[in-house]
Amino acid sequence: MSFLAKYSQGLDHNPGNDLANSMALHGRHIKPQILADLDGKNWHIEDYIKRGGYEALRKILTTGMTQEDIIAEIKTSGLRGRGGAGFPTGLKWSFMPRSFPGQKYIVCNSDEGEPGTFKDRDILRFNPHAVIEGMIIAGYVMGVSVGYNYIHGEIFEIYRRFEEALVEAREAGFLGNNILGTDFSFQLHAHHGYGAYVCGEETGLLESLEGKKGQPRFKPPFPASFGLYGKPTTINNTETFAAVPWIIRNGGQAYAEVGIPNNGGTKLFSISGDVERPGTYEIPLGTPFSTLLELAGGVRGNLKAVIPGGSSAPVIPGHIMMDLTMDYDSIAKQGGSMLGSGAVIVMNDTRCMVKSLLRLSYFYYEESCGQCTPCREGTGWLYRVVNRIENGQGRQEDLDMLDTIAGNIMGRTICALGDAAAMPVRGFLKHYRDEFAYHIEHKKCVVAPYK
Repeated sequence: MSFLAKYSQGLDHNPGNDLANSMALHGRHIKPQILADLDGKNWHIEDYIKRGGYEALRKILTTGMTQEDIIAEIKTSGLRGRGGAGFPTGLKWSFMPRSFPGQKYIVCNSDEGEPGTFKDRDILRFNPHAVIEGMIIAGYVMGVSVGYNYIHGEIFEIYRRFEEALVEAREAGFLGNNILGTDFSFQLHAHHGYGAYVCGEETGLLESLEGKKGQPRFKPPFPASFGLYGKPTTINNTETFAAVPWIIRNGGQAYAEVGIPNNGGTKLFSISGDVERPGTYEIPLGTPFSTLLELAGGVRGNLKAVIPGGSSAPVIPGHIMMDLTMDYDSIAKQGGSMLGSGAVIVMNDTRCMVKSLLRLSYFYYEESCGQCTPCREGTGWLYRVVNRIENGQGRQEDLDMLDTIAGNIMGRTICALGDAAAMPVRGFLKHYRDEFAYHIEHKKCVVAPYK
């Protein structure tokens, strides 16, 4: 079976021209929509135009498509936010006030900082102009003339590449004043973050973009009414914007037909852990997990567990995961987890679940901004208790304590970071409580490498 939009994370790997081969899925011949025909070098504007780039922008500016027509196509496509929440994009765009007399803003959230997640970084590396074109189209639809791309603070090369792409777009007449000779103008700027995970939360991002400490805001008001600098603002994920040009070029119905009902289009998955070929894969939503695993070369050893949507997604035992499909509904309803950011972490049977949870708990303890007491104190307690168990000093009552602490955090914080710290704890205890109990009783791990 051929690869689909795959490349290895290894520095010695050269994907050549085979980065994005097509394959038959769902009985149809599917070609990647975002990472198609890319080799890591053909990211410049002339290459993007050869692949049909900026045709969608020309289409909306020269064929008389109205803002309502474009939003209708986005709604028909079934495109859902690719940052984690999965909120319908067309509906979100319709929230932006049309008649607001002052400045409005579009913001791209490229602050990708969750463990195991790297697909947005790869979009910006391989196809930055797709993000730019998607943001320009969004600006036209919502009557916005200024946009920002907030890029994670620890990916300097990617930031420089996006800046170069902006220069190319301006010089070609796709950005700036009177785009393509029309009365539509749009300015787009890149902003380098500082690496704080909490700035991936949309209002924390806005605070940081304004030059303040990146702490999330109370909601309501929501960004669509009170966003950047107190003005109406729409925020979408990198992958969401990158999907828009394909939809406008080919139609919303064509996009919807690639996936399954309520899960239209393709999705990028960052797969890592105990697989032979970790990397980014673009597959239609609704693809069986077993197919994604096969694309990644299969499991090294025997499959034990999978985190399907980033570190905040509850873990799913391997035997359950093998029967699921990679879409929002299957993972949530049948797996009891979430698709989230699309970061798939695969664990084989040599992995200690206590050690795995310890690493996740430490991450959230370190990244809590400290604004909310349940999160500030709770993440510290979760980490210390799991660390105590891992060090052989745990007590059986610690398991109930962990569950109680997680329950006291969830739903009691301004943003979702507290929930993100609590959900993995509950997920690991739900499926691997016996392994934690063994670790406490015997003061060692049940799997050999960690004894």
